Amino acid sequence: MSQSQPSSGEKRGLLGTFLDTIEWVGNKLPDPAVLFVMGIATVWLLSAVFSYVEFSETLPGKSDPIRIVNLLAPEKIADFLSKMTETFVGFHPLGVVLVAMLGVGVAEHSGFINAVLKTMLTFTPKALLTPMVVFVAVISHTAADAGYVVVIPLAGVIFYAVGRHPLAGISAAFAGVSGGFSANFIPCGIDPLLAGLTTSGAQLVDSAYVVNPLCNWFFTGCSSVLIIAIGWVITDFVIEPRLKNSVIDGDPEQMPKLPELSAQDRLGMVLAGCSVLVCVVLLAVWSLWPGSALQAKPPEGEEWELYQRLTSLNKVAPAKLMGSIVPLIFVFFLIPGLVHGFVSGTFRTHRDAVKGMSKAMESMSYYLVLVFFAALFIASFTESGFGALLAVKGAARLKAMDASPGVTIAGVILLSTTVNLLIGSASAKWAMLSPIFVPMLMLLGISPELTQAAYRVGDSCTNIITPMMPYFPLVVVFCQKYVKSTGLGTVTSLMLPYSMTFLVLWSVFLFVYWQLGMPLGIQGGYQYVPVALPAVG
Repeated sequence: MSQSQPSSGEKRGLLGTFLDTIEWVGNKLPDPAVLFVMGIATVWLLSAVFSYVEFSETLPGKSDPIRIVNLLAPEKIADFLSKMTETFVGFHPLGVVLVAMLGVGVAEHSGFINAVLKTMLTFTPKALLTPMVVFVAVISHTAADAGYVVVIPLAGVIFYAVGRHPLAGISAAFAGVSGGFSANFIPCGIDPLLAGLTTSGAQLVDSAYVVNPLCNWFFTGCSSVLIIAIGWVITDFVIEPRLKNSVIDGDPEQMPKLPELSAQDRLGMVLAGCSVLVCVVLLAVWSLWPGSALQAKPPEGEEWELYQRLTSLNKVAPAKLMGSIVPLIFVFFLIPGLVHGFVSGTFRTHRDAVKGMSKAMESMSYYLVLVFFAALFIASFTESGFGALLAVKGAARLKAMDASPGVTIAGVILLSTTVNLLIGSASAKWAMLSPIFVPMLMLLGISPELTQAAYRVGDSCTNIITPMMPYFPLVVVFCQKYVKSTGLGTVTSLMLPYSMTFLVLWSVFLFVYWQLGMPLGIQGGYQYVPVALPAVG
């Protein structure tokens, strides 16, 4: 950094000390998978103790009081062991994420996603370079971690090529990829993953409740515009002026160069884009055709009222199209991936496409380990009765405090943001928090979809300032190629303005969005009303 900036020792007194503390605490935490194992053991031990306590609380619509089940009883241990495989395989987020990632893997391995990202950044006018970088970074979430390894270094290269400070480009891209993690115009793997965990939490109160994977899509799409605008302003008016005296002293031979796309790459990308348009048209025609199998076919007569009530409560999908969202994500990445792969020459045979799927599954290996223990933890937590008890007691406490729904949602955002400083995985955090947050807020009349949206806001904002984020050290390395003295404190000081601004303005945006009554997404309402269903027959 420039000589006019405070010394590293002075920085360390405030921001540095705080970050050092966060890093020390985070490093002391076990791996998230081990945290789930510890959680299982804790739930089992507490269930044995509290199974002898009688509680007066009841779930809505139930007359019997909630009882804690002793999971250390011999018959319960036997049930746990006999159902372990079924619990893992039947865990809702598992299948939907793996199916979506198969298609994304083909598109990524073929080079289609990288070609699109490079093209968008290369042909952007200099005046619009910053918003385009943030925009590309935001949509890169669709390709899992491609944004970290492709968009962030590429942004530095392009900024440097047009005479702007490369660290400003890296900062803008990092803000879009990680700080705006839950903002995206395009559905991606995180949507069904979080929706599955939210469904598990909601079913602690309402066993028939199902959360649509696209329940936050409209909100996250609109949030993308906000993130791009904030990223643009912060980069051009805060970060770049701060970097104007920062000397670029990296080795010219080691600095990344702007990659070139071959004519075959460009042709493959164009034809792949055409294949996407064809798929969209075919899907639209099939969906809108009178009597289409993708449309809802509600019952007639006396069952019509029951059907309407179930649909309004998210207890049945109104159409098979809604139940096909994850397979459609698979198809809409698979087909353009195949087209681009074979046209560009990346794929020679069908084995190359299968290899892309295999690589995608390899990248999910840690997720599989995490999901195994998360599924067992959630199953134990649900079976014990603690989830229902904490939800009812928490709801009663919040009612006694007379806290408004807005204050409650703000609490969810702030707690999620704080936990994110120590645990980087979005799915790991939500697996821990959803069994408590979702049912508790449902009992206060707040929908699972709104609770999930609040979590996503809080989960994203502090990604770019926590050393616990797995790609944080990689960003430091990217910066060091241009400015050798770049360290953890440098990157954090660059990203802190984005993080704090995202947290404040994105939270405000959610509340304004909520007050305007704009839909969160498909089947994404704001209120949960447990309505007694009419008797049929």
